[in-house]
Amino acid sequence: MMRTLLSSIGFLALAAAIPASAADLPRGTVPYKAPAYMPAAGYNWTGFYLGLNGGGGWGDSEWSAVGSGNDPSGGMIGGTAGYNWQGVGTPWVFGLEGDIAWTSFKDSFTCSAGVSCETKNNWLGTVRGRVGYSINRIMPYVTGGVAFGDIDARGTGFAGASDTTVGWTIGLGVEAAIVDKWTAKLEYLYADIGDMTCSAAACGGTATNVDLSVNILRAGVNYRF
Repeated sequence: MMRTLLSSIGFLALAAAIPASAADLPRGTVPYKAPAYMPAAGYNWTGFYLGLNGGGGWGDSEWSAVGSGNDPSGGMIGGTAGYNWQGVGTPWVFGLEGDIAWTSFKDSFTCSAGVSCETKNNWLGTVRGRVGYSINRIMPYVTGGVAFGDIDARGTGFAGASDTTVGWTIGLGVEAAIVDKWTAKLEYLYADIGDMTCSAAACGGTATNVDLSVNILRAGVNYRF
């Protein structure tokens, strides 16, 4: 009987000691929860910009009275101004861009006995709409609008004539944000700047219409404000 009593007292003492010991154990740390993933904000193309561009071109000029023509080619360098708008949450970018460049497009051909007829373009400008698709910092785009410039035509030994003409242009390109507010682009344009009339006294003894179209490949840098 005494043994049973002592055993019961020992069991109760052990049972009482267990919660007290558990209370002395260090508390478990709160499980770490990683912060929610937040993707980096996408590049937004909205804003006004100014830039420089340069490249070259090759084209075609027909002299209607002669039934032949030449292929003017040369370099170009100029300035650009434009504005882009990109809505929140959409990759589409809409813009308006204008540029004007000094050019050295020229070529000549033999248009009659002893007479060489030359077509020359000294400056060229465009005003175009642009529609781009933003892939974050890279934007391919299509573009089109109005092209204008001078057509300078003359025959050897004749006075020659020059006129400002207006036509159209269409093209495509890709622009990329490179650092801070600077972007760079590569662009192709086809520009038909129309035709002008050159009198017989100015262009080789026969009045003729002279037209000009050019393919333009150029690169540029823009600064966004």
